[in-house]
Amino acid sequence: MTRKPLAVLGLAASALAVGILTASPAAAAAATSDFDVIFPDQRPQTWFHVENAASVVGGNITVNSKIWWQIVDDQVVDNSTRFNSLKITNRLESRPGKDSADVIEATRTCDVTKLANDNYTWFLDEPVNNCAAPSTVYDGEVWWSSDSTVVYDIAGDGKGSFTVELLGSPLVHG
Repeated sequence: MTRKPLAVLGLAASALAVGILTASPAAAAAATSDFDVIFPDQRPQTWFHVENAASVVGGNITVNSKIWWQIVDDQVVDNSTRFNSLKITNRLESRPGKDSADVIEATRTCDVTKLANDNYTWFLDEPVNNCAAPSTVYDGEVWWSSDSTVVYDIAGDGKGSFTVELLGSPLVHG
């Protein structure tokens, strides 16, 4: 009699495992990164926040990078030109296996220089601070992610461009 309950328990565990293995793919995966820009003069230090997201929408894999910023000392209003250039590049990346190297499938670079110079703080989630690489048909056998890089050049510092590699989204698969 002890075998029957164990057999039922074993079947239930097997059904649960099959359900987990055949579950639908993750709808979305996101990761965030933060970095500071310190200016060489009286312009206030600025904190940047970037979210990289990958999601499956209507049979396609889509990726997006959203960028927000805020001056660190909120009692300051900075209407100066802070950047010669501020660009974010979003990448749709794939891997044939979980531990394989990333392959860039699509990329898009978005120039947010004017937006950052015109707005010393930006908290809104609008098309102007979103950068999305072109989407592609989703293949559940492939591991997908969103990744990004920010390249900025501080106005008046004479040091050229700085590059910040940001944390990519978790892998989407299944």
